[in-house]
This record gives sequence, structure tokens and C-alpha cells, in this order.
Amino acid sequence: MSSVMTDNQKEEPVQTEVINTSPDQDAVIAAIATVYDPEIPVNIYELGLIYAIDLHDDGRVKVEMTLTAPNCPSAQELPEMVRVAILQVPKVTNAEVEIVWDPPWDMSRMSDDARLALNMF
Repeated sequence: MSSVMTDNQKEEPVQTEVINTSPDQDAVIAAIATVYDPEIPVNIYELGLIYAIDLHDDGRVKVEMTLTAPNCPSAQELPEMVRVAILQVPKVTNAEVEIVWDPPWDMSRMSDDARLALNMF
């Protein structure tokens, strides 16, 4: 907070608004949810393939994701599809998607909606 001096007055505090410039997390999740594994009719967010989403004040977004298996045929295209989807979100200036293998993915990471869509109850 800064101060302003006026004639014959004491210092008066001036309110300054802090503007959050980081991307909206819900918007980033919604963008990620538009990406589907070509072999599975469920989006990768509901499949539990997204492990971390880091939003930065300068508009950078870093995502850690995994794949259903190390030999996944979509290993090259899925991360790029996620990156492109995130770049469409307002306030995003850069998107980085990193594939991680720890912890390994298993079906317990899927949402109830994904289990229902795949009839896996």
C-alpha cells in the first residue's frame, strides 16, 4: 500500500488492487478435458492421467501427466494435444507438458464418470 500527501492533510493510504494474472485453474482443466485418448472414449482428465497442474502468475502452465502404459501408441501425440489445448485458455502464455511414470497409472485413478462410461464398476 502506498501513501499520498495532500495539502494540509496527513498521509492517506491509497488502496492498490492486486490483479491475478495467472490462468484460471478450472479453465485449464476444462481445456485438458477436451483431449481424449484415441483408444478410450473418455477424456484424459477423467481417466486420471493428469497428476499435477502448476499455474504461474506470468501465465505459464506446467502439467505433469502419465499414460496408461509406457508403450502407449499415443505417447507422442497426447502431450502435444494437451499443450495445444492449454494454450487456448485466456492468460496462458506458455504451456509445458511433462510425461512422468511415478506413480504408475492404474484404473483406481479414474473418476466415477470414467468408470461408468467404460462400464468398469
